Parts: sequence; C-alpha cells; structure tokens
Amino acid sequence: MRKRAVLGALALTALLAIYVVVVALRGVALIATGEPVGVLLGLGVLLLPLLAVGLIVREWMLGATVQRMADELAARGELPEDTLPRFPSGRIDRAAAREAFGAARVEAEAHPEDWAARFRLGFAYDAAGDRRRARAALRLAARLRKES
Repeated sequence: MRKRAVLGALALTALLAIYVVVVALRGVALIATGEPVGVLLGLGVLLLPLLAVGLIVREWMLGATVQRMADELAARGELPEDTLPRFPSGRIDRAAAREAFGAARVEAEAHPEDWAARFRLGFAYDAAGDRRRARAALRLAARLRKES
C-alpha cells in the first residue's frame, strides 16, 4: 500500500512538474517580447512556478519527516494502531473516527511538547477527515521532534 501511495505522489508531482515547465516557458516568452506589459506579465507568470515548486518541496519534506517519525514510533512500539471500523469500500467510518479523536486530543493537550502525541493527533485529525489540521499537527510534531 505504501509503495502505491508513493508512486501516486510521484506521478502527480511529475504531472505538476510538466505544468510548471510549460507555465515558466510562457513567462519567459512574455519577458522576451521586450514590451513593458509583457515583461511585467512574464515576471508575474514566473512567480507561479516558483511558488508551486516551493510548495511541492515543502510537502515532500513533510512526507519524509512523517515517515521517519512513524518508523521511530514503530521501533518503540508506540505507533498508533488503525482499529477504526471501515466500510466495505475501505473508507474509514468518519463518525467512529470523530469519537476516537477525543483520546488523541486529550493526550496532546496533556503533553503539549510531546511530538509523539502531536503525531497521533495528526493522524486522528486525518481519520476524522480534517486534512488541514492533520498537516498542521504533523508539522508541529516535526518541529517539536527537531527541537528535542
């Protein structure tokens, strides 16, 4: 399963890289016109690929860090188990995930400087369907781990 997820992420990154190159070439073409409006538009268009590359690198770095944290917790026997009920399609029952979320939140609140508690909170957010907060919790876990 993990290999499939990585291959999917690589495929999406490759498609985005093609898009970034095409957009960057358009920006360069606009700059090459020499017209003030074309140059300004070209510079603006070049900002989009730079932003995209920065965000892609940031997400890949987070993914690698999260994997290292998971490996460390697994080695210590502290990796959270996935015991949530699933539908026949394999999707997590969101109502059950929201109920289970409370324990992870209580643990994280009781140990605000513990990166492992924040890691578990991030996965509880993810199971409950809140991807934005899941990423924020995992970023905080990564920062706390780095500081410890």
